[in-house]
Amino acid sequence: MNALDLIALLFIPIMIVFAAAGIVFLGSLPGKIARGRNHPWPDAVNAASWIGLATGVLWPFAFVWAFLPLPGKSDGAGAVSGENADLQAKIDSLESELAQLKNSTTGGAKPSTEGAS
Repeated sequence: MNALDLIALLFIPIMIVFAAAGIVFLGSLPGKIARGRNHPWPDAVNAASWIGLATGVLWPFAFVWAFLPLPGKSDGAGAVSGENADLQAKIDSLESELAQLKNSTTGGAKPSTEGAS
C-alpha cells in the first residue's frame, strides 16, 4: 500500500460523512424555515421535504411552501395584505361613522352618570 492508497482510504469516509451531513441539512431545511416563520403546518412541510429529497420531486415545492405568505397573516412588516386590508379599511370607516353618530345623539356631551351606583 502506497501513500495515495492511504489518502484515498481516509478521504472516502470523510466524503461520506460530509455527504450525509449535506443530505440531513437539505432534508430538514424547509421544516426549520417553516417553524421559524410560524407556519401552521411545519410538520407537513418537513415531511414533504424528506419525501421530496428521496424522490427528487417534492423538495423544491416544500422549500417554496415554507416561504409562502399565509392567508390571514401579515407580511412580516406588520402590514395586512389583500382582502384583509380592504376589510380593515371598512371597519375603520364604520367605527368613525359610529363615533360621529354617538356624538350627534348626545350633543357632543358625555352621558351623565347620575343615578348609577
